[in-house]
Amino acid sequence: MGRGRRPAGEVRADVIHAVGHILLAEGLAGLTYERVARESGVSKATLYKAWASLGVLALDGYVHAVEDTLAFPDTGDIRADLAHQLHRFVTLMTTTPAGRLLPELIGRSQADPELSAAYRELYSSVRRRLATDRMAAAQRAGQIRDDVDVRVLVDQLWGAVYHRLLVPDEVVDHAFAEALLANVLDGVLVGESTR
Repeated sequence: MGRGRRPAGEVRADVIHAVGHILLAEGLAGLTYERVARESGVSKATLYKAWASLGVLALDGYVHAVEDTLAFPDTGDIRADLAHQLHRFVTLMTTTPAGRLLPELIGRSQADPELSAAYRELYSSVRRRLATDRMAAAQRAGQIRDDVDVRVLVDQLWGAVYHRLLVPDEVVDHAFAEALLANVLDGVLVGESTR
């Protein structure tokens, strides 16, 4: 007698694990519904039903593969926390297979409405919320000026990294991350008081 229907959480975990393994080992080129079904033990019909497109499935696997690495710390020192998170992001994007995936997923999302919506829901809005929540806490603690829009601060820091990843005219490295932090946190104008 068979073991019966598997719990949905177990099925999802097996799929996400298989997707993450394939993506980190081979990138998007190795990802197919057939391959995921074979490696996860889940039917293709279940995959088609649960994920609107292969891109959405890839993004879901990617998000879960990197979420621990990109967790946002709160040590009480916003400069240290921003530096820690930004450097981890740079390391992930430049030295791991996961880093090559994100620009490819962003590119695919331009022609895949389901992937575009999933990218905003599963990745970018979550990442932005983690960063803005941490900066808002620093603002309440008096570490960031009250008149600073922390959403714009997120765009200034991470938007610059994404720009270099997607338009690779210049390198993304730790020196760049440090320069970003210095420019944004210390300012760039000489001899002018804070307004």
